[in-house]
Amino acid sequence: METRPKKLLDQVRDAIRLKHYSYRTEQAYVTWIRRYILFHNKQHPKEMGYAEIEAFLTSLAVDGQVSASTQNQALSALLFLYRYVLKQEFDTPLDAVRAKRSRYLPTVLTKDEVRTVLQRVSGVQGLVLKVLYGSGLRLTEGLQLRVKDMDFAQRQIVVRDAKGQKSRLTMLPSSLIESLQIHLQQVRQLHHRNLDQGYGAVYLPFALERKYPNADRSWIWQFIFPSPSRSPDPRSGIVRRHHLHESGIQRSLKSAV
Repeated sequence: METRPKKLLDQVRDAIRLKHYSYRTEQAYVTWIRRYILFHNKQHPKEMGYAEIEAFLTSLAVDGQVSASTQNQALSALLFLYRYVLKQEFDTPLDAVRAKRSRYLPTVLTKDEVRTVLQRVSGVQGLVLKVLYGSGLRLTEGLQLRVKDMDFAQRQIVVRDAKGQKSRLTMLPSSLIESLQIHLQQVRQLHHRNLDQGYGAVYLPFALERKYPNADRSWIWQFIFPSPSRSPDPRSGIVRRHHLHESGIQRSLKSAV
C-alpha cells in the first residue's frame, strides 16, 4: 500500500523540529508560509521563486505597513522553506521594498520606578518579574528555567538553549535567594503530588526522553515556575504540567504599570 507524501506544511514542521527550533518559531514560520501561499492564490512554492517572494515582502511593507522585524521574520520563514524543505538556494539578494526601522527611542525606567512597579505584583508572578529584572532574562528564558539551572551556591543561573540555541551564565541576585528557595519547596510538594497521581513528567528537549527514560519525572528537570494546571503538549499530545504561560505574566506587569 502506497503512503501519501506529507503535506507541505507538515514537512515544514518536521524540518523545524529536526533543527530543534522552538514551538513559537514553528508557529510563526508555518503562519508566514501559509500567508505566502494564500497571497499567490494557493500556488505551490516550488513553482514560485524570487519574483513571488519579493512581491509578498513588498506587500507586507507597503500595504501591511509591518515593522522591519516582522518583515524579516517573514523572510526568514520563506528562506527556511526553500532552503531546508524544497532544497533551493538563493544566490542573489532579494529586491523587495524593505520596511523602515523604527527610530523611536525606548522608554527606560529609573530604579525607583522599576521598584514601584515590582512592588505591585505579588505571588509567583511577582517572583518571575524580579528574576527577569535581576538576572537580565527574556520572558521565555525565565519561564523555561529548570530546577537544575538555579545554582544558589555560586549565585548564578544557567540559561540553556536560549535565542540562537546558545547557553550562557547570568547572575542570581542575593535578594531573591530566600524567596526562590521557599517557592521551590512548594513546587517540590506539587511535584510529589503529581507523581502520586501518575503524572509528574515534563517535556525534555532534543532526544533526552529516549536517552534517559525516567529523567522527565526527576526533580532537577522540573520547571521552576510550573503551570497551575496540566495540559496536552501541542506537539505530542501528552498531558503534562508545562511552565507558566507568558500571557499571565504580561497581564500582571501591564496591570502593575
